[in-house]
This record gives sequence, C-alpha cells and structure tokens, in this order.
Amino acid sequence: MFLAGAKNLEVKKEWINELNVFPVPDGDTGTNMTMTILSAVKEVTSLTDISMSALAKAISSGSLRGARGNSGVILSQLLRGLTRVIRDYDEIDVVTIASAMERAVDTAYKAVMKPKEGTILTVARDAAMKARALADESADTITLAEFLTEVVSCAQNTLERTPDMLPVLKEAGVVDSGGQGLVTILEGACDAFMGKEINLTFETPDKEKTSIKVTKKTEKEIKFGYCTEFIIILEHAASKEKLSALKEFLNAIGDSIVFVADDEMIKVHVHTNEPGRALTKALTFGSLSKIKIDNMREEHQEILFKNAEKLSSKQNNINNNPKKEVGFVAVSAGDGFADIFRGLGVDYLIEGGQTMNPSTEDVLDAVRQVPAKNIFIYPNNKNIILAANQASHLCNDKNLIVIPTTTIPQGITAIINYVVDKSVEENTKEMESVIHSVKTGQITFAVRDTNIDGREIHKGDIMGLSDKGILSVGSDISTVAKECIINMMEGDSELISIYYGKDFSKNKAEKIAAWAEKEYPDCDVEVNAGGQPVYYCILSVE
Repeated sequence: MFLAGAKNLEVKKEWINELNVFPVPDGDTGTNMTMTILSAVKEVTSLTDISMSALAKAISSGSLRGARGNSGVILSQLLRGLTRVIRDYDEIDVVTIASAMERAVDTAYKAVMKPKEGTILTVARDAAMKARALADESADTITLAEFLTEVVSCAQNTLERTPDMLPVLKEAGVVDSGGQGLVTILEGACDAFMGKEINLTFETPDKEKTSIKVTKKTEKEIKFGYCTEFIIILEHAASKEKLSALKEFLNAIGDSIVFVADDEMIKVHVHTNEPGRALTKALTFGSLSKIKIDNMREEHQEILFKNAEKLSSKQNNINNNPKKEVGFVAVSAGDGFADIFRGLGVDYLIEGGQTMNPSTEDVLDAVRQVPAKNIFIYPNNKNIILAANQASHLCNDKNLIVIPTTTIPQGITAIINYVVDKSVEENTKEMESVIHSVKTGQITFAVRDTNIDGREIHKGDIMGLSDKGILSVGSDISTVAKECIINMMEGDSELISIYYGKDFSKNKAEKIAAWAEKEYPDCDVEVNAGGQPVYYCILSVE
C-alpha cells in the first residue's frame, strides 16, 4: 500500500505542480512530495526483513531525511506519526489505523508554527477524524475495504472544500496542492489494498546536483587573484558622492564587491589583483581594521592537494581539520550569488532554492562538511526553512542554528551583519532582527492564465512577486521591475540592490539602476550578477 501510494504520487507529480497558486515556472509541491516519499521508497525496497517495525522505521527515517519543501516536511511528519503507532503491531485493523492517523496529524501540526486551514494539514485532520468516528461507531462491523473507501472519500471532499477555506485558492481556481498530493497517496494505497495491479517501478532521483562544496574558482577562471577584506573606521562621515566614488574605484580594480557603510565605518570585500591600491585608497577615508588578504590561486592549489589526499584516504579532509567555533551554510542558486556568499565567508553552499528545494539530508550532509561547533544555516527560501529546522533536530553532534531567511538578499544581509566578536546568541538575535528590514521582489513570467489579488494574469505575462503577493504585472521586464521597486520603497529605505539572472543582461539591470538613482537620490543603488535561473532579476530594498 505504501509503495502504491508513492507510485501514484510520482505519476501525478507534474499535475500537482500545476496547482501552485502563483502561476510561476517553479511550482514544485508535487516534485517535493514525490522526492520526499521516494527517499522512503528507497529504504523500503532495500529491506530484506519485512517486519512491521522494520517497515515503519524505513518509512519514517527515509521520509524525514529526504523531506523537501514545506509540503514534503509535513508529509514526512505525517508518516513519522503514523509509523510510531503501526510499528508496535503485526496486524493492522480499523482501530489501529484510526489511532495511527490521529498520531500522524498531531505530529504534523506540532511541526508547523502557524498551521493554516485549507491546506494538507486540514485534509489530513478531517480524514483522521473520519477514521476515528468510523472506528468508534462500527469497528466490529465495517470491513477494511469499506473503512478505507470512506476515509479516502472524506479526504477528497475536504480537498474540494479547500478553496472555501483559503480565498487565494478560490481566486486562482485551484485546490490546495499539498492536500491533493496527500489524497493522491491515499488513493494509490487504497487501490493496492483493493487488489488493483500497479507498476511499482520508480524513477531514481538525481541527488548529485543538490549540494556543492564551496571552493574557489579554478586558476583559469580566477580573473582577480586576491580576496581582500577590511573595515574602514571613518574619521568623518563620508558623503554619498565620496562613497559612490570609492565603490567605482573598487569596481575598476576588481569584482565580487560587497560594500556596507554607515556613519562610523565601511565594510569592504573585493576580489582584485591590486590589494595595495584598495588599501591605499581606503586610508584616505580613515584608519583600517580587520585586514584580510587571501591568495585565491594558492588556495586553489591547496584544494587540489587536499582533494588528492581525500581520494587516497577515502575520507573528507575537512573533517580532519581542527574544529572552529562558527561555520556557515547557505542555500543559493546562480554563480553570481555563489561568488557573493564565498566572499562573505560561507563554508558550504547547498545548490537549490526556487527550482529545487534541498532535502533535510542535503542540509545534514552540508553540516557534516563544516568543521565547526556552531553552524549558522541560511535557507534563503520560505519553502526550505522547515527542512532546515528538521535537520537541526536530527543533528546531534553540532549546534545548528537556522536563521529563517526567506530570500537570498535576506541571507546576504544577515551574514554581513555577523560580528566575529559577538557570541552565537548575540549574533543569532541580531541576524534574526535585521532580516526583517529587507524587502525582496522577484521578476519572472506566468506559466498559465489565472486571477490573483484582483489581477488578471495571462500566460507569458511578466510578474513581480514578493512575500506579500504580486506587486506588478506587465509585458516588459524592466517596467515591472521598476513598479516593484516603487511598491517596496518606504520613507526610511537606504539601499536598493538589483541582482540580474542568467536570462537578463547586466546592461538592462544597470539601466534600471540608473532610473532608481534618479528616482531615489537619497538611496544607494547596487547592481550585482546573481546568475539565478527562472527569475530575470531579484530586487531588494532595505
């Protein structure tokens, strides 16, 4: 029954993806739930001893570690609760299933801080309540076939009512995608119980693409060889014109620039072949502190040497290094963003985000690679936070701290505000606070016709999205981006950042920046290569 439920979900995953409320090209609920359950399938199909306890353990462990996205994490928690009951029985009857479903719902609700009605949780809860009512009323007379049919029917009825519980679903004309995923699993399981012949051949998920160790670029790719960092303690507050001139100078001698300024200091990171010129220029503003210059070409040679050692010893060399106090893991997508995170000192990048949510196991794998006692992780996507939290509960030998960043710009701001001299607790509090000052807009295209937030959207339209909904819709990327910036601006906004993706040019991004500088003369405006897929550009205002 479990394998048949998983197979039914795998077959229908793309259809479930299309139920995403926002008509964006990264609707991934079906994919996330499928990859979550396929992780459990892998463990189940490798069992040689098919006892109930072994089966329960395989389902629970596989789904917990393979959980991706919010829907996948909730599914893993439902399976965890269910298996905690059935593992103690050799035979399952109506009463046992009802108790297991109740435990499943209780476990899943506890995993979500703010449960919403009209979601997968509601569908699961109503199905469990129906199971309990049937068990209490007619446990001795109802057959398992009748029981399962009524429970699945109840789940389907609740799913059809989810648009009445969540107005955004009704406006988009869809049912909840996570709830549909759960019903699909239940229908498959029920079909197997009824004796329907089902092909249980599964696709093998490609896990190799999800995690990448942060390394410097190869020597051939390294245009600027010295990673240079320093803090300028200002003698006098610098004018906007002087700060702009310093940034232009740094741009002229290097790349991968991170530049953060206030009235008292300037924090600078730049890749350059002339670190001396950068320091000399900086001295005209004040005194220098925390100077750090690394030869990235030498580091590349060292990496090659260590990789050779790793191959010979069949051990990951990073675990042989002395442990440091603090390490950093971030989820990112795009070469440009990867360079920015490298420059900010991130130890390990997990490749993913909008188009591929990494699993709990991917997070745990990344944590294992970082030789630190305390590790900050930046999910940089609201659909990855639950998986990161789940990883923190499963991580026993390190202190994994999840900073709940919902966008990559939030992650960048959080890391910039990390202060070496402060404690883990102080830094956690500061980073959790500062991310709320970052507003993010993302520009992409619609994959279907729909109505959302009172806007009529057609397939192919350009959309500007934020966590609060759709900010702009139009036919031109630059126009939509400008409208997004206008909608995100507030009276105290100081910085506008534009990260252009792989399908948007630097020249067009700079034209948007020129418009923003003219429109908001009191704000600093930055343009950076993000290299992200799916989203033409990512905007942030803080």
